Amino acid sequence: MSSIKLTAELRQDCGKGASRRLRRLDNLVPGIVYGGEEEPVSIQLLHNKVIKALENEHFYSSVVTLDVQGSKKEHVILKALQRHPYKALIMHMDFQRVSPNDEITKVIPLHFLNEEKALGVIAGGMVNHHMNHVEIRCKVKNLPDHLDVDIAKLEINQVLHLSDLKLPKGVEFVVDCKDESHNLAVVSVHMPRVIEEEVEVEAEVPADAVPAIEEPKAE
Repeated sequence: MSSIKLTAELRQDCGKGASRRLRRLDNLVPGIVYGGEEEPVSIQLLHNKVIKALENEHFYSSVVTLDVQGSKKEHVILKALQRHPYKALIMHMDFQRVSPNDEITKVIPLHFLNEEKALGVIAGGMVNHHMNHVEIRCKVKNLPDHLDVDIAKLEINQVLHLSDLKLPKGVEFVVDCKDESHNLAVVSVHMPRVIEEEVEVEAEVPADAVPAIEEPKAE
């Protein structure tokens, strides 16, 4: 069900103080696995392995196989990720257990295809992305890791909305696209704006308006 894998260990010492020690001394990330019919389990993960996993955008939107050493493998999705406010550190991770027939909501990325070949771009227009992610609802077994948006036929001043996107079978948007207020713009093509600079022209001053300069008289 998942091609993304991550290894963790059971965490015995819990609490804020223990979590700080894990991060500071052992280069570990504290986390928790919950959901399903089993009790929540505290885990710890190698920080460098977590950073590597987070480089894959699909990690955020896919089912992950979490191999908890000393326990068992779990199929999970990432539910929460806490980062340090200014350091490149992961502070905590929450994972939710899932089964193939569980219905979940998930935010997935949009992949825009054929931007350079879009009719509007060929005509001199520019592509404007109004959304880069969408929230969907589906069963775990139908969860896509991204959604393709082909804009090859998009012309100047045309806009694609949520209702124009093709969803895989068994997948729906969380918002109701039939409601115009929720049918948000996703991508559009418009001509670039040309900003004309105003050139200030100094007004000519009539000669008689300039006071004459008197030469000093010889004594």
